[in-house]
Amino acid sequence: MIVVGVDGSLPARAAVAWAANDAFRTHQPMTLVYAVDRQPYQITRFPDPDRPDQLRRAGQKALDEAVALVHERQPEVEVKARLAEGTPAVVLREQARTAAEVVVGSRGLGSVGGALLGSVSDQVAGHAEAPVVVVQETRRPTYGQVVVGVDDSAECRPALVYAFEQAALRGSTLRVVHAWRPPVQALGAGFPLDLEEDRAAREEMVEALLKPFVQKHPDVTVIRDFPRKDAVEALIAVSEETDLLVVGSHGRGAMSSALMGSVSRGVLHRARCTVAVVRAG
Repeated sequence: MIVVGVDGSLPARAAVAWAANDAFRTHQPMTLVYAVDRQPYQITRFPDPDRPDQLRRAGQKALDEAVALVHERQPEVEVKARLAEGTPAVVLREQARTAAEVVVGSRGLGSVGGALLGSVSDQVAGHAEAPVVVVQETRRPTYGQVVVGVDDSAECRPALVYAFEQAALRGSTLRVVHAWRPPVQALGAGFPLDLEEDRAAREEMVEALLKPFVQKHPDVTVIRDFPRKDAVEALIAVSEETDLLVVGSHGRGAMSSALMGSVSRGVLHRARCTVAVVRAG
């Protein structure tokens, strides 16, 4: 099941359209979720008795429009709509427990006037158990490329699973990016470093990591990329001509930024394309 956060905004419509296409490719049903968030309206001394009904009516209207969009884009996809009480981030994290993925817009889903990315999107991507896809509202050409960032940690393996499946379903090229920089201290006096030897070791590590995935998806064309630069900068650069950028999330820590890690959080905030954050374990 693909869960989509809906709030009637343009970014949410972009998320619904993206999810409808992905549901069609993956043969998954969709659940559109609108969070009825009463918290901002419970602080006034003189509560409006009609406000609860107004909030639910607004939510139902947004859901009806989203369902119509799914039927327009992919009429064969099974879709359900759900009004849920609670804050958007909490509601979507709960839905993620049984979802194949959660899809949200890069803006919107806020309680008052729409929260910027860094609030709801951060919280969902940092805590959700399922992959979280943050969809860019801006229309872009189709480049036929999926990108995934990898390192030498186990956290990137679930991201590779997701990236290979997406590339296979889309018929896209998969670019595997392993960004690296030689240690600063190794470049100083008395610390000779063979950069070619270091690069060769990294290439060997990546090949070993990719081997089972390449065997499982022989039809996916894989490009290996080893830029000597900061990981966030490298991934942002390739996001210019990419349909989907996939990063891993280590899932440790108490705060959303710690849960995602500096690379995935930096990419989520600065990428030019849709980003999928895939949590390890």
